[in-house]
Amino acid sequence: MVAENLETFCQRAREAIEERDWDRAKQEYLKALGLRSDSPDVHYGLATVYFQLNELTSAAHHFKEVTRLDPKRAGAFVNLGAVLNLLTEYDEAITVLRKGIALDPKRTEGYYNLGLVHKRKGQLDLAVQAYREAIRINPRLGDAHLNLGNVYLDKRQYRQAIAHYENALKVRPGWPKALEGMALAQAAQASGVDTTESRIVQTDTPEGERLVDPTVHTEFLSELHSVSVESEEIGRHLQTVLAAELEGTIKELSLSLLSTHGAGGELADRVSKFETSVGHVVESQKALKESLAKLLKLEARFAELPPGTLPEPKED
Repeated sequence: MVAENLETFCQRAREAIEERDWDRAKQEYLKALGLRSDSPDVHYGLATVYFQLNELTSAAHHFKEVTRLDPKRAGAFVNLGAVLNLLTEYDEAITVLRKGIALDPKRTEGYYNLGLVHKRKGQLDLAVQAYREAIRINPRLGDAHLNLGNVYLDKRQYRQAIAHYENALKVRPGWPKALEGMALAQAAQASGVDTTESRIVQTDTPEGERLVDPTVHTEFLSELHSVSVESEEIGRHLQTVLAAELEGTIKELSLSLLSTHGAGGELADRVSKFETSVGHVVESQKALKESLAKLLKLEARFAELPPGTLPEPKED
């Protein structure tokens, strides 16, 4: 009888999930949990519902219960790592994600989420490794290509960033995020700063090539540095707006459009928030274009600079 009641509650919860009625699904799973507190499946379902409700601490608690009750379930470790990442508990997230990957080395989302955590920690080389492994397993994982492009953009390796944005667009043609990243990378590449390959320090200046000398071109170099920093800050701000603001408003708007229970006022509010976010993106794009235009003007001025001189070699 208990097993029948347990299954009844779980079935009702699954039906509620199909209807995106997360509160009802939570209540049904809590009833099931009252009958079987040691059921990893009930904890897993409840954790998933809490995640959808954005109750991340509760979601993490129940995913941890799954890993305790069923320590071989790789998916629970991976999902727990994803939630811990959102809770900014990065070190613990890395630990549990690596456990999930060890249990299932072919689980793409394990490497993908590991890349997310390393990126948030500023560990860009480790993020590259994780995303590349995810792509090796699933070459058509567009999100991994997009995020890898973003990492290479942060590393100022624009050629590789562009290549991965192109791959993301092959998977999802017209993807706004990939197009935005591509534009940023191409504009930065045009400015001539790319650390994809190590630069060779020359001991002399080839004929016809102009040397920038800090002792002669101080004002020019100071202005170039200022505009370059400005462009980078605007680019990062644009990325932040796209990731932290526009993406969230799109999700909220999508939920309102898909929900049969949403009120007209709520939809209007979310449409307004979406329009505001789009406005912020447009403002950032405009600022970035203006900053890049300054860089192009500086490039034109470079040809008019008086020649610099090479420093005298120092004797040992």
